[in-house]
Amino acid sequence: MTAVTDPSDVQGDAISRFETEFAAKRRSARLNWFLGSAIFVVLFMITAWLGDFFKVTQVTLPDGSRDWRWIIPAGIPRLGDYLVNMIPTLRWETLGSDLAEWFWRWRIWLVLLIETILIAFMATVLGVVGGFLLSFPAARNLSPNKWVLWISRRYLEIARTVPELVWALIFVFCFSVGPMAGVLAIGLHATGALGKLYSEVNENIDMRPLDGVKAAGGTWFDQIRYGAVPQILPNIISYTLLRFEINVRASSIIGYVGAGGLGQEFRTAMSLQEYTDLSALFVIIFVTVMVIDYGSEKLRHRVIGMEKHP
Repeated sequence: MTAVTDPSDVQGDAISRFETEFAAKRRSARLNWFLGSAIFVVLFMITAWLGDFFKVTQVTLPDGSRDWRWIIPAGIPRLGDYLVNMIPTLRWETLGSDLAEWFWRWRIWLVLLIETILIAFMATVLGVVGGFLLSFPAARNLSPNKWVLWISRRYLEIARTVPELVWALIFVFCFSVGPMAGVLAIGLHATGALGKLYSEVNENIDMRPLDGVKAAGGTWFDQIRYGAVPQILPNIISYTLLRFEINVRASSIIGYVGAGGLGQEFRTAMSLQEYTDLSALFVIIFVTVMVIDYGSEKLRHRVIGMEKHP
């Protein structure tokens, strides 16, 4: 005679198994979280130690004596003094003359600012062309073969791994000081960065349009032209505008090593401890980047259809 199983017993067993498995998963999740947190804390402490966050240094006390202090609280007041020295003296009664004294080299700075923007523009053009062309062989779903994929990716990695300042030093050595070194340095680095971003966009496209072009007898270049480019164009424009903004900041720094732009003024001001000149240069760069960011946002929204037309 076959025993009849009570449905309530089956349901109770299922609930019991679920609770057991859930409790086991919770214990595993807690253990993983604890281990991950412990590893994070250990890595953080090691990094802080290697970065001299625990360093103890000698400082001069107000009474002129010397004593040992932890470097972070000892250095914060010096940072405050540096920032205070950068604040210009502005009085409402003599605001015009105070501003004129603050931006006393504005004619020279304006010329160098234009040079900085032109360096960033030219470097962005080079970076877009190089990154765009290499992004297709560097994408796993579009590369003709594995060797082209490997070579393209290694080139992009080398180009973006070396900082702009290092490239600038190399090109200054090759082509002497001037804007050309800055354009080549930022353009090469931008090629690596944009090529990586563009290739990631390429790997997320819908492959069906490319298959249709291929089925109609199209070559690999036809597949890219008619199947891939229309899909990625909005993202290409967005990343390009973002990179232009980044390149403006980069071009204002690489002049520090003789590659043109406002960087040489930063170097002069820091060397001569002209703190108010530094703050004036910071204001100029900040306003420039803000204007470029606003214009880029408007252009990007109009391209991708977010701008409301009257």
